[in-house]
Amino acid sequence: AGSKLREVFDKINNLLSGKPVQTEGQAVSVTQHPQGLEFVCYKLAEKFVKHGEGEVSFHHDSAFPIAVVLSGIWELHPRVGDIFLAHLHKKCPYAVPFYPARKEGTSMEEYQRILGYEIHDSKVEEQDHFLKRMSGMIRLYAAIIQLRWPYGNKQGAHPHGLSYGWRWLAQMLNLEPLADVTAMLLLDFLEVCGNALMKQYGIQFWKTMFFIQKSYIPRIEAVTSSGQMGCLSRLKNFVQKCLQAQEIPLPKGILTPSFWRT
Repeated sequence: AGSKLREVFDKINNLLSGKPVQTEGQAVSVTQHPQGLEFVCYKLAEKFVKHGEGEVSFHHDSAFPIAVVLSGIWELHPRVGDIFLAHLHKKCPYAVPFYPARKEGTSMEEYQRILGYEIHDSKVEEQDHFLKRMSGMIRLYAAIIQLRWPYGNKQGAHPHGLSYGWRWLAQMLNLEPLADVTAMLLLDFLEVCGNALMKQYGIQFWKTMFFIQKSYIPRIEAVTSSGQMGCLSRLKNFVQKCLQAQEIPLPKGILTPSFWRT
């Protein structure tokens, strides 16, 4: 509910503003320790990324309520946004976007960690689980760049707005595609933020979609084995439907004005 989201936002904002906040029966304040504010900014940013790789990866719609709170907090407390990006880029280098190359002397285990895989007791997580987490983080990022906290002061620019999404898409299409990962990330990103990019960039956006269909999808196909075609087929269908209709559908779960009256 919108009212519940406002409560969450106010609590986080009050904590970061140095006001005492009630939690588990006691009042806490960042002023109680010299590094209190820095610690809270760090843990809060980390928590938002964890929401992306956990909650959003399983429930795609949850990207929007989480993102709108973070967007508003980022506007009022830029430090949280900076640390959020640092956590996000470390956990999901594809959000930069960047495909790290393996450097000489780097062990395979360490390299897989750099690529974003979780490793426990020398066991690497399964590919499906890895892709699901990356998908959740990209979806959260794609939601953040298009949302503003509706009760904020709209005078300034969005602290990390759609221009960053446009740049992400352009940089992504300049990278050599990876099997599995590239098709999934592009589809996630376009599903969540394609409608907002279409409205903002118009004909330039449609030129990019045409480029994806004619030039980039064949390049993804060239590196994809027959067993990895699932996501690529979905991307192909999505791009084709959008180009035929000259319309990108609104993402599922987007927050409507009526949501804030709940």
